[in-house]
Amino acid sequence: MKIIADLHLHSRFSQATSKNTTLENLEKYAKIKGLTLLGTGDFQHPEWNKEIKKNLKEDNKGILWSKTNFPFIWQTEISFMYSQGGKRRAVHLIVFSPNGKTSEKIIDYLKSKGRIDYDGRPIFGINIKQFVKEVKEIDDKIEIIPAHAFTPWFGIYGSDSGFDSLEEAFGEQSKHIYAIESGMSADPQMIWRLKEFVNEKINVVSFSDSHSFWPWRLGREATLFDLEELSYENLIRAIRTSEGIIGTIETPPEYGKYHYDGHRKCNFSCSPEETLKLNGICPVCKNYLTIGVDYRIEKISLKERGFKPKNKKPFYKLTPLHELIAFYLKTTQLSGKKVWEIYNFLIEKFENEINILLNVSEEILRKELNEKEELIELILANREGKIDVAPGYDGVYGKIKFKGREFSLEEKKEEKEKQKKLF
Repeated sequence: MKIIADLHLHSRFSQATSKNTTLENLEKYAKIKGLTLLGTGDFQHPEWNKEIKKNLKEDNKGILWSKTNFPFIWQTEISFMYSQGGKRRAVHLIVFSPNGKTSEKIIDYLKSKGRIDYDGRPIFGINIKQFVKEVKEIDDKIEIIPAHAFTPWFGIYGSDSGFDSLEEAFGEQSKHIYAIESGMSADPQMIWRLKEFVNEKINVVSFSDSHSFWPWRLGREATLFDLEELSYENLIRAIRTSEGIIGTIETPPEYGKYHYDGHRKCNFSCSPEETLKLNGICPVCKNYLTIGVDYRIEKISLKERGFKPKNKKPFYKLTPLHELIAFYLKTTQLSGKKVWEIYNFLIEKFENEINILLNVSEEILRKELNEKEELIELILANREGKIDVAPGYDGVYGKIKFKGREFSLEEKKEEKEKQKKLF
């Protein structure tokens, strides 16, 4: 069975998340997006855990089902801050659990290390080598995946506090790491250049790390599976072996907030080549630049740009549909009324967003959108990877570029519009 999964989410109890995030809203917009499996997010948080148990029922295969028969798996993300090798380290890890009983054991373990009630993504001061060792002793079926692996501040390979390899990060416990999450600022073709991926020892998965249920966040990155049946065991086997992974959906890496180097406050960004010429110094404020993912991969890669391993999985670079419509309408308000009108029309016609972005033919699009030529062109160019993006940097999203125009996501305006719609 074909599955489109987003397995890295957060509840409303995590910092900087939509306070209207509920399991019901996650399911509703997952269906609109075209997703068929979700992570629960934040399963260790006491209040969210109660909601999971109240609203979802677990089967004997480790899958949680909603009242309307939509599947979830037990999932959370944990933050670790500690010192190793004389350097401050900060790493985020995704954790999957095979069932409720094991989830309770993980919760008890986390309680022994600190508080879990203050944030949906709690912070612990323990070494990730210790964490992996002790959690795997609870149950080897627990899966641990480095989250957004290349972002500067909290990625396992991050320029600010990360490592040059999984072995350096996890030591002998690296044998328990089977995959990493690409994150918005990297895609598989960039990641394949690293030693651990050239040898095809580690797989690449992609999930959204969504902090809301809106379809321009939820499922913006996802992994496509083909499993005999939906079970936790089959899902984890696919992640560990890559057999059963069809490919991934990625936002263009340039669109990510940490692709290029730069300074947000100085309104300055540059390529890795330019950073080298500048010796890593911002020409505006004369302080060190925030080093992005592109530079970081250049520094630690084994292969040249364009390298492809023999058994590579395909990936699809897709900008979310709301953002294409907003670009077409020349607005920065992703949740504006006119954007929703076109979006809802397309969903009504074509079932879900991923189907629109990947599958609906040009002929049918032209029939239904006969007066919206540029929107048709945007959807088709997006599908073919032909939309240019001015790279994001230092917390600033990239800008879509098409036919001489640029679209910049202004989150403050977007947030105001969200609040209008919600309340």
